[in-house]
Amino acid sequence: MKKRTAAVLLILFLIAAVGMGYVAFFGIGSGKTGSMANIKQGLDLAGGVSITYQVVGEEAPSSEDMSDTIYKLQKRVENYSTEAQVYQEGDNRINIEIPGVSDANAILQELGQPGSLYFIYQTNEAGEANYTLTGFDEEKGKYIYSLTKSIDELMAEGSIPLDGTKVAAADAGATQSSGALQEMEYVVELTFTQEGSEAFAKATERAYNRGESIGIYYDGELVSVPNVISVITGGQAQITGMDSIEEAKTLASTIRIGGLSLELEEMRSNVVGAQLGSDAIKTSLKAGAIGLAIVCIFMTVVYFIPGFTSAIALLIYVILTLLVLNGFNLTLTLPGVAGVILAIGMAVDANVIIFARIREELATGKTVKSSIKIGFDKATSAIVDGNITTFIAAVVLVLKGSGTVKGFAQTLMIGIILSMFTAMVVARVLLHLFYAVGFQDEKWYGIGKEHKAINFLSKKAVFFAISLVVIIGGFVMLGVNKSSTGNILNYSMEFVGGTSTTVTFNEDMSIEELDAKVVPLFEEITGDGAVQTQKVSGTTEVVIKTRSLSVEEREAVEDMLDSNFQVSSDDVQSETISATISSEMKSDAVVAVIIATLCMLLYIWIRFSDIRFATSAVVALVHDVLVVLAFYAISKTSVGNTFIACMLTIVGYSINATIVIFDRIRENLKEMPKKTELETIVNTSITQTLSRSINTSFTTFVMVAVLYILGVTSIREFALPLMVGIICGAYSSVCITGALWFVMKKYIVKKAAKNK
Repeated sequence: MKKRTAAVLLILFLIAAVGMGYVAFFGIGSGKTGSMANIKQGLDLAGGVSITYQVVGEEAPSSEDMSDTIYKLQKRVENYSTEAQVYQEGDNRINIEIPGVSDANAILQELGQPGSLYFIYQTNEAGEANYTLTGFDEEKGKYIYSLTKSIDELMAEGSIPLDGTKVAAADAGATQSSGALQEMEYVVELTFTQEGSEAFAKATERAYNRGESIGIYYDGELVSVPNVISVITGGQAQITGMDSIEEAKTLASTIRIGGLSLELEEMRSNVVGAQLGSDAIKTSLKAGAIGLAIVCIFMTVVYFIPGFTSAIALLIYVILTLLVLNGFNLTLTLPGVAGVILAIGMAVDANVIIFARIREELATGKTVKSSIKIGFDKATSAIVDGNITTFIAAVVLVLKGSGTVKGFAQTLMIGIILSMFTAMVVARVLLHLFYAVGFQDEKWYGIGKEHKAINFLSKKAVFFAISLVVIIGGFVMLGVNKSSTGNILNYSMEFVGGTSTTVTFNEDMSIEELDAKVVPLFEEITGDGAVQTQKVSGTTEVVIKTRSLSVEEREAVEDMLDSNFQVSSDDVQSETISATISSEMKSDAVVAVIIATLCMLLYIWIRFSDIRFATSAVVALVHDVLVVLAFYAISKTSVGNTFIACMLTIVGYSINATIVIFDRIRENLKEMPKKTELETIVNTSITQTLSRSINTSFTTFVMVAVLYILGVTSIREFALPLMVGIICGAYSSVCITGALWFVMKKYIVKKAAKNK
């Protein structure tokens, strides 16, 4: 490529990058289309809608029914945001918090009034109609039909074959009709539970044989009368006849919301402010910018021209991430930020691997141009395997996880794709352009120095012992915590519930004022730093969530509010709230992580053709998780929503670091002389990748450390264990993983062979 052509392309490339950056940060037009300001943010960053439902009936619902209803609502409101929260308030109320929206009425209309849904034969055994015409809805242009008897009477006489609790899923869709015109037909696809499938099969058999239809009734009113044209035995059904996709979506939503274990009625709905103040968000953005700047400077100083190209590629990665988050309308919260941070670390990691390879090739006497090509080619397998392994885990978490787990995984998936693109495509193009412009001397790239292999394996017993002491110490502290506090970890209200105190102040206060004046007083009474505040828009009401308060502590809160803010006890309402992370959500997270781990193990096994690589990687992964868990236990750091995101981040970071070393061992097994001692191969591989391990850990650590230094309490509680996980990941990749594989390869195999 000619120098002038390369210069023009480089300028055009940079202009395009600046243009995308302008769109990402400032947007287009008065609506700031495409800007980061339009990215949906979670309750912690931007607030949203809070809706409270109350169980219909005088008797208190069972804990099983409440738990089932909360879980089903949680799965439904995730259609609005993966970060939506559903939890119990008091004995018979359920609170829903949906971030990133500001119109409570619109949400209520779309979500529907959670009532009772029943599938009812249109005629009873005597052939009499079970419904009657009661009016006409002029707005919808439809007649209104209601039941002639109570639900209990219809149930007793056998006219109700099943209810909404037997429906597992209801989704709106569109399909081509089978007629000659091939018109678009709007439908609702129903999926029944196993029990529902059997009941629906019997119901459709009766209706089909009698030439009847089965009406779908919601709170006593007819919502649909699908004709039964055959006996349906597969647990799947389709309702046709809708005039628009909106009508199909409304019916699907009605069926979904009517399948709850309990009948609910709306009690109140509010628009609530962010849990973190604007200053907290600004400092987080500032911290991210400072951290990214430090990383860019570090890469440029250490790797010269390649480092400078990686700095540009990283900036483009950030810009593309902002544009994609905006374009896909995803909700960004602190766990989502974790996914972005991990992806930045992986993007830096990819560049470090490539640049180290380029320097190695230059050290053998190859030209700069040839070294760049070979460096990218040799680094590809490690980068692809590391990213695909983490991507597989993210996909499983999206499919099987819920709540913050799904939100974290979505941003991580996007980050992985974009980081691979910017590291392997953008950085490569830029590096070739800089070379063509005139940066062709070796001094701009640095020549690798051959280092004597460090004998890491000679210290493997020491490393194993250190890890075991830390992990066992962690388990001991879990037991100590259990005996002293009743919980193995310092669980926050997201895990164990707490008390929600609604206070009507005499004057409106900002989140910053609440953090400065009110929160410290609550912390003094509770002895706990986990205090969340939410403002109710348009009022002076503030919802303050803490750990569970005793009667004496609630009285102390009332006295404190009276003496400091002249708020009477009549303006203070306290309710016990359940955990926002339900037992079902915990189970979903555990199952998702187990499946993800097995998938990663299978992928590594296939790619490396040796189950010992896969087993060692998973053991190292478990090692890192247990070490960080020990840190949580010893430091008594609060365990809340970000705990799951933190652990998942460490899993992704750990597996990526391990893959890099295993890739080099695999390569050296093929290229080094066959008589070379296995111990020498492992030590050499670890030494060759040591600079990568140090530099990648440093850059990722810097990103998180700046967040810790500048962030508010909740951000620090997230950043601190993540910093520990990064250090632990670096330690395990250098000191543990290679040694584990070596032990399995040399000793366990020999022992097994002797036993045979």
